[in-house]
Amino acid sequence: MKVVILAGGFGTRISEESAFKPKPMLEIGGMPILWHIMKNYSHYGFNEFVICAGYKQHVIKEWFADYFLHTSDITFDYTNGNSEMIVHNKHVEPWKVTIVDTGLNTQTGGRVKRIRDYIGNEPFMLTYGDAVGDINIAELVEFHKSHGKIGTMSMYNFGQNKGVVEVGKDGVIDAFREKSDTDGDLINIGFMVFEPALFDYIDGDETVFEKGPLTALVEKKELVGYVHKGYWQCMDTLREKQQLEKLWDSGEAPWKLWKE
Repeated sequence: MKVVILAGGFGTRISEESAFKPKPMLEIGGMPILWHIMKNYSHYGFNEFVICAGYKQHVIKEWFADYFLHTSDITFDYTNGNSEMIVHNKHVEPWKVTIVDTGLNTQTGGRVKRIRDYIGNEPFMLTYGDAVGDINIAELVEFHKSHGKIGTMSMYNFGQNKGVVEVGKDGVIDAFREKSDTDGDLINIGFMVFEPALFDYIDGDETVFEKGPLTALVEKKELVGYVHKGYWQCMDTLREKQQLEKLWDSGEAPWKLWKE
């Protein structure tokens, strides 16, 4: 089963760094968050990726083209008047990566529509290129298969950021307490699984994935929700990026499921 990753947006909410590279290429521990996401899928045996690129898409292509430069020791030998590159301790991921330029201003649904030919008539996974988590991908896929619907979307209770005020019917405050894990609504965190029928619900480049096909699937009762109760965190702001880096540097990053 192929894994589709949306990686074409402008990343305007973290413009301090996304002005120079796509948000999925912003680094945690010296490696792009895109790499972290792919490592988790690979941990569960899913190694074929289709990346929906757009904004500064050449940065993603160049990074994978120079993968050895990022992951191995290199000797550049010019002693014979030639340029020879010798790769030491070659480390290669078992990945097949297709990077598709899905357009600069294409909406999320349109990006998915544009990679249809790379998916074929088979189920596939889809997620966003700016969030990490310890989602059990194998369990997610089995959940999808067991329900027999067109789509499965992972959901997460992100909780509240502030204290909670409980108000009675007469407007009198009954209680003020700190937030808890049960506060807040379930949100879409990506890590989705779809049947190829999904493509028929996407009109074109102007289609917003969350407002178009997902809404249509809900209306037809063809979308089920998989509740993730572990760790998940998006990287929308510089503060969130710093939080992820701090976790990585501590050696206790909860999304790091793979072994070195």
